[in-house]
Amino acid sequence: MLRLTLAVALLGCVTAFPNFRDEIPNGHNVPIPCKPTEKWPGVGHFNFYGTRAQNQFGLDFKAAGNKWTKELCQKDSDNDGVTNGNELGDPDCIWTPGKEPTRRDQITHPGICDPWYSPTCFSTVLPSQLYKTQEDWMRVVCIGDPRIA
Repeated sequence: MLRLTLAVALLGCVTAFPNFRDEIPNGHNVPIPCKPTEKWPGVGHFNFYGTRAQNQFGLDFKAAGNKWTKELCQKDSDNDGVTNGNELGDPDCIWTPGKEPTRRDQITHPGICDPWYSPTCFSTVLPSQLYKTQEDWMRVVCIGDPRIA
């Protein structure tokens, strides 16, 4: 019984929601900004796998009921001057789950200020207790292993 209780408790700590990638356009096609040939499955999180702390896009997605809405599409979660819709290939905010996005190329991460290496983006303050600025976080992602961010 103790093992079952422990297993259930731990499951809540490590369970991600990979189906959320199906709720945003190009959700399976969002690159790691500094490693553009690699994809970031946990788009709404600082952690590659979609666990632990959420980035601003993840917080905004949660506030939108974990759905792609026109308001979420028009928002610029990472404050880089580009809307979430433009970053994810839905510039007209017309995409719905299961449909093809308007664009499948030049996809950027809606939770990471881009260009990620610019002084403006490096100084972006993050909604995280682990990382104060985007530079702190990107040093782990771009120099270290993005799966442990």
